[in-house]
Amino acid sequence: MARLSNRALWTTHLKAGSISKAISPVVLEIKEPFSGYVLGIDPSVRGTGLALLKLEKGMPTLVQSHTLNFSARYTLPDCLGQIYQVVSSLLEGYEKGHVALESTVYVQNFQIVHKLGAARGAAIAAANLRGWDVFEYAPLRIKQATVGSGRASKEQVCRTMTQHLRLKACLPSDEADAAATALCHAWTFKSIA
Repeated sequence: MARLSNRALWTTHLKAGSISKAISPVVLEIKEPFSGYVLGIDPSVRGTGLALLKLEKGMPTLVQSHTLNFSARYTLPDCLGQIYQVVSSLLEGYEKGHVALESTVYVQNFQIVHKLGAARGAAIAAANLRGWDVFEYAPLRIKQATVGSGRASKEQVCRTMTQHLRLKACLPSDEADAAATALCHAWTFKSIA
């Protein structure tokens, strides 16, 4: 038996009248824009970036941003304590919201991974104890969601955050990364409720 071409199969299918049963109308789900506070964190032991954004109907406003820079004279426990304390005090004055962190990227040096994990843990613990929900995003996803390219440079992220947040000058690099992380969460978060 000869095989029918795609055109012949569709012609037979249309004549049978089963096309209306096979194709159902597409229902698009309209996502309600995120509203509330999002703290973006770009974790590091020596240079943690923080950016607190307020979103109203999807429109972001920078509330405050900080870069926690620690010199080499600070021990790891000193740095972690400061990260915990600053995140905790930053969240204290605002209604509960979300915290978005950049997830750990592949690093060959075990000591760097260990210290980065400790810095992330200090920030996550502070947020959790304040009752804020914590979410993690890969660096490529953050750049894709906010800049449009997963391979965007630090300068591109900075310029894009300046535009999105309607700022007059670029934020420092760590703060721009933290703001991008917060925006990524706000623009891609889908509530389960």
